[in-house]
Amino acid sequence: MLVEAVDFLNRAYKGKFELLIIDDGSKDGTAEYALQLAEELSLAPHILRVVRFEKNRGKGGAVCHGVQLARGRYIIFADADGASKFSDLGRLMDTIKGLDQEKPESKAALVVGSRAHMVSTDAVVKRSFLRNLLMYGLHTLVYVFGIRDIKDTQCGFKLFNKLAVRRIFPYLHTERWIFDVEILILAERQKIPVAEVPISWHEVEGSKMVLARDSVNMAIDLVVTRMAYILGIYDDGNGKAKRE
Repeated sequence: MLVEAVDFLNRAYKGKFELLIIDDGSKDGTAEYALQLAEELSLAPHILRVVRFEKNRGKGGAVCHGVQLARGRYIIFADADGASKFSDLGRLMDTIKGLDQEKPESKAALVVGSRAHMVSTDAVVKRSFLRNLLMYGLHTLVYVFGIRDIKDTQCGFKLFNKLAVRRIFPYLHTERWIFDVEILILAERQKIPVAEVPISWHEVEGSKMVLARDSVNMAIDLVVTRMAYILGIYDDGNGKAKRE
């Protein structure tokens, strides 16, 4: 995915971008590969940066850290497995600029990539019955707990402007799979506009999820997280938003 991302970003933004590779304590040589590729592609140090955790923090922890290190006015996080295509970024950018009126530091907004339009395609139909059943159950629970305008909360292709990052990420509590939903909970509570844009996507073998166990943990985390906000246990950033 990194080569495709660099190729697209060079064509679309002509060097006015940066890439952060967050190596979440992996043992597969991710950091070394990224640095080697940067050398092969002659990427300047300010274009590509690599952050490596000694211990695994989970997807949410890695994304939260990386997004807050980003220096741009618009920040996208994308899974490194190549399931999504950077060529879809243009449509997400057009959408977010419509939401924030191209004022990324004064009007918060975010756009989520969506695979919901692919629900009847081979990419989804070919999944196991158990995987589809568990994911349907999770989506139902997400709907019950109030995220009703976004059909695909878990897609790893989300675009934020600078103010949305400042208002959302310092308040995240979950570092595992359910952090995507917490992002949307915080956006909802702070009345940050969110749009959903269909993207290209294909199933990638070798998911790190242990399906049954992680689905149960996600459901538990979702209930706990939502109730913590409802009961006022978690700070949702509204105090800061009002001061701004």
